[in-house]
Amino acid sequence: MITTSRMRLREKRLSDGRDDYAWRTDPELARLDAASVLNISYSQYLAEYAFELSYPSSNRREFAIERMDGKHIGNCVYYNIDVVKGEAEIGIILGDRSCWGNGYGTEAVNTLLDYVFRKTALERIYLHTLDWNVRAQKCFQKCGFTEYGRLVKDGYDFINMEIRRSDWEQRHQEPESQQVDPD
Repeated sequence: MITTSRMRLREKRLSDGRDDYAWRTDPELARLDAASVLNISYSQYLAEYAFELSYPSSNRREFAIERMDGKHIGNCVYYNIDVVKGEAEIGIILGDRSCWGNGYGTEAVNTLLDYVFRKTALERIYLHTLDWNVRAQKCFQKCGFTEYGRLVKDGYDFINMEIRRSDWEQRHQEPESQQVDPD
């Protein structure tokens, strides 16, 4: 579990399935993710969900985003982990609309980046965001991501963004006045 003052990133649980199903069947959320609306029954989804929790992929690490009051508000993930290239892709969904515009997305992405760069040897984190999703782009820019290209896939226009370990480290260095003198 990774905790901040307002939220925590924690391992996914079977009880998250109901929220995840609701978010995956929501047309607006699907549109924000350039995905199709999930079209299976809840019981079928829950069976697949339980299997994935029991047998997680080795190139994917997913977390629930939970407010400090215990409310599950979204998910974030790093995936397509390539240890040879030293990179992975990230994704986030804030399914609870009452949390939109309150900084939870930025806080979750920053927390995930802190975890990845402190606990793994990955050197680069990247993402693809829809070119019209300005809110997401602003969030990622606040977290230190920069644009490195564009992509058209399945009829959608994406902006490619990345952050490298060296850029993250530079953003997280203590100011010189706060550094401890080694003598």
